[in-house]
Amino acid sequence: MMFRHPHDREILRLAVPAFGALVAEPLFLLTDSVIVGRLGTVSLGALGVAGQILGTLVNLCVFLAYGTTASVSRQVGAGNHRAAVRQGIDGLWLAVLIGVGLIAAGRPLVPAVVRAFGASTVIAPQAETYVHVSLLGVPAMLIVLAGTGVLRGMQDTRTPLFVSVGMFAANAGLNALLVLGMGWGIAGSAWGTVLAQTGGAAAYVVMVVRGARTYGAPLRPDLRGLRASATAGVGLLIRTLSLRVVLVVATMVAARLGDPQIAAHQIAANIWTLTVFALDAIAIAGQAITGRQLGAGDVAGARAATRRMIEWGAACGVVFTLALFAVRPWLPDAFTGDAAVRSQLLGALVIVALLQPIAGVVFVLDGVLIGAGDMGYLAVAGVIQTAAFLPVAWLAYALGGGLVSLWLAMGVWMTARLITLGLRARSDAWLVAGAVRG
Repeated sequence: MMFRHPHDREILRLAVPAFGALVAEPLFLLTDSVIVGRLGTVSLGALGVAGQILGTLVNLCVFLAYGTTASVSRQVGAGNHRAAVRQGIDGLWLAVLIGVGLIAAGRPLVPAVVRAFGASTVIAPQAETYVHVSLLGVPAMLIVLAGTGVLRGMQDTRTPLFVSVGMFAANAGLNALLVLGMGWGIAGSAWGTVLAQTGGAAAYVVMVVRGARTYGAPLRPDLRGLRASATAGVGLLIRTLSLRVVLVVATMVAARLGDPQIAAHQIAANIWTLTVFALDAIAIAGQAITGRQLGAGDVAGARAATRRMIEWGAACGVVFTLALFAVRPWLPDAFTGDAAVRSQLLGALVIVALLQPIAGVVFVLDGVLIGAGDMGYLAVAGVIQTAAFLPVAWLAYALGGGLVSLWLAMGVWMTARLITLGLRARSDAWLVAGAVRG
């Protein structure tokens, strides 16, 4: 029965705060949009382009959080808290190195990248200003990712929630002061976010340093640890790139289907993203629990927890399916008054709703395998899943199937993820016990 399983309390303890932290993240950009919107359409458009660039950068570097969670939680499970903190310190140093490298390599490329993201000649200057300033905050942003991974690995998702809320509040206040109060324009919005991120990074550094002093872990970088973190990150980077290819191609296909289709697709994608937050929270719990249990050598416990989290993911998916079908007749009216867009969205929402139970299981399996440190398989599986999606997406465009056909292609992608991840989870190959995955 629900809430009667031995793992339910632990799953909820980790997943509920993780959900809050996930929701806080998009509030950064939402706050920026509300404040920058006061500056006019050009500034708002520039923020949209810059937000896409920085969002892509964050997604590509999310391995700093996921990889650190996996390695730290294994050491915690093995009872090696000193080594766990040492792994976290290596993650922070890797974040700093990558962040500094991105500043040096990225600044000369900003104009070209802004143009590549489709900014008009009117919007481009302001978008470049925002990205130039925001690049200075990239090391802090990556430290936040790595620090979040450290605490999740230590089985703490509540503190990252508090840090996220603090960053959100600071971001809102600083943006209002610098943009509206001091008249810095869009640069003020970027500086507000950079300062908020820096504050969040400082909080994580303080917590990790405190842990290092408690367990006697050195603060200097360790070359072997950095190499191990970077190696694990390669597999996760390939996986993330595969995911981004699917999302970008889907947007490109929708844009070529027509204006009503791309408008409806963006709305459907935003609704999909909203449901992903709750499902991804269970996946984060999966990362922490799986890593800790395998680190402790409890293979049977890892399997039992995985089965229960799959049940949770599927159950949440069913709830979202029913909820989406319940609000579907009225949901388009909240976004558009265009009859053509409304018609396209109504069709797409049927597929979005039906995919929820599959998504619930897929995200849990993804989190479990990340927690197990099975990065090589995730990289290969990601390429296979993308290869399954691309020809079907092309057919949706070539045959003029409309937006429903495109979302059916997304369904093929999710089914490919379910099959590849499910087959792996049924095997014993990912169940490698020990403080360090061999």
